[in-house]
Amino acid sequence: MATILVTGSSDGIGRHTAEVLAADGHQVTLHARSERRAEQARKAVPQARGVIVGDLASLTRTRELAAQAIKAGPFDVVIHNAGIGGGQPAPELTEDGLERIFQVNTLAPYLLTALMPAPERLIYLTSGLEADGRARLDDPQWQTRQWDGMQAYSDSKLYDVMLAFAVARLQPATLSNAVDPGWIRTRLGGPDATDDLPEGADTQVWLATSNEPAATVTGHYFKRRSALPANPQAYDEALQEQLLALCADLTGVKLPT
Repeated sequence: MATILVTGSSDGIGRHTAEVLAADGHQVTLHARSERRAEQARKAVPQARGVIVGDLASLTRTRELAAQAIKAGPFDVVIHNAGIGGGQPAPELTEDGLERIFQVNTLAPYLLTALMPAPERLIYLTSGLEADGRARLDDPQWQTRQWDGMQAYSDSKLYDVMLAFAVARLQPATLSNAVDPGWIRTRLGGPDATDDLPEGADTQVWLATSNEPAATVTGHYFKRRSALPANPQAYDEALQEQLLALCADLTGVKLPT
């Protein structure tokens, strides 16, 4: 059985993913952004080994979260599930002065990846909207562009795929992939979404635990257990390096290679 960390697992896709993995006998550690949500997670997934707490909208809290994860680990698998949507009408800056969608969806998983020991498998949740993403690494904080919340979200999800591919290239001992869970009826997905929670969790559960040849690959973009073409920008190694350099500059931590 594997030891697995699932970020953003107090509700939605992350919680369902953790429930399935724990029910299958894996040692699952949950993550919540606050103590209140951590208690909700404990009650929802009582089989879990524990819960670590940290708000990904803070670099300090994310570093503390990484320290908690190191203490709770080591992990065979890390599933970077946590994320926020793009419905906000204007940019929101975090305590670090960074645009919140970029910080939570992209910078936080980068920092956790850079600070934690490399697991055997890494899974980054993205979205089908990564196809609409634009790698505007010259203005990731939307300081010179007119704000578009859904574009900011799409961009962040493209960056998640780029991060997964960069880790696959630079850390070949780790299987690193990105997953589009689909449009799932959750608090984030909304009531009009087309798919149910089991479909949203299935692919990352499979990638985390299966030894099938199709699941033991790296540097792929998956949906419904099928490897699909990602946004062409995600394969651009120069853009990947720009993203890594930007994240290293903002966090002060370089990705180990």
